[in-house]
Amino acid sequence: MSIVTYNNRSIANISAVPGAAKALTHIKTFTASSSSTLSFVNGSDDVVLDSTYPIYVFKFINIHPSASAKLGVNFSDDTSSHSYDITKTNTLFNVQHDEADSYGEIAYSANDDLAQSTSDMPLSPGSTHTNNDDNLNGFLHLFNPSSTTFVKHFIATVSHSASAAQNQCFAAGYCNTTAAVTAVRFKFASGNIDAGTIKLYGLKDS
Repeated sequence: MSIVTYNNRSIANISAVPGAAKALTHIKTFTASSSSTLSFVNGSDDVVLDSTYPIYVFKFINIHPSASAKLGVNFSDDTSSHSYDITKTNTLFNVQHDEADSYGEIAYSANDDLAQSTSDMPLSPGSTHTNNDDNLNGFLHLFNPSSTTFVKHFIATVSHSASAAQNQCFAAGYCNTTAAVTAVRFKFASGNIDAGTIKLYGLKDS
């Protein structure tokens, strides 16, 4: 059997691979326990959300609501009050299929798109339910939030179970501001985040 080598060295002896620095760096984890919100604020609770990284990634793990509702996200450029009212424009569509195999669809969610709105942006067109087997998982990418030249784009994909159906939701949009985004808040449209974890990572560019 041949041995796989890298630059004439066996894999077991490699300590570093050139060009492999484009890695996710864990920054902060918040775990909900009947929490009204989970907020990531630059400079607070060891959160970094500045020019350190050009891309930030939020990962949602087993997010469960106290009331059937949609999980939403909003952004702030205010380093003191964090009013979470940045103007946003977005799109959102959903792929759905039920356990009984009785229906399936791909649909644009016109009721959940924002057009120059300061409201929270829903990450799914349907509510995540409170059943024990219902939860939400996924991720959101925020690009170059510290830029004072360009608007701030974001892309989100979440998977959630509700009413015995699988929902895969795709959202994208931008914060229409040239001010630096310094905080990101997640909350359900009603009730609390009963349980679940949101992790923040920074993505290096070199």
